[in-house]
Amino acid sequence: MTTSRRLADRKVVRFESNIRKRGAVPETTLKKGKDYPVGPLLLGFFVFVVIGSSLFQIIRTATGGGMA
Repeated sequence: MTTSRRLADRKVVRFESNIRKRGAVPETTLKKGKDYPVGPLLLGFFVFVVIGSSLFQIIRTATGGGMA
């Protein structure tokens, strides 16, 4: 058997073993829990800024300030 044929046979065996493993991965690799990427304080500040700026814009537009 030639060297290239042996290498080809090894590749085929590896490929076939990978095909049999398809779909056998866990549903998620991350641990499930209530771990947020940002803290609750930062999230609260962000919500405060977004809602506050939108209310400020609505009040400014309603009082005749316009968009300028």
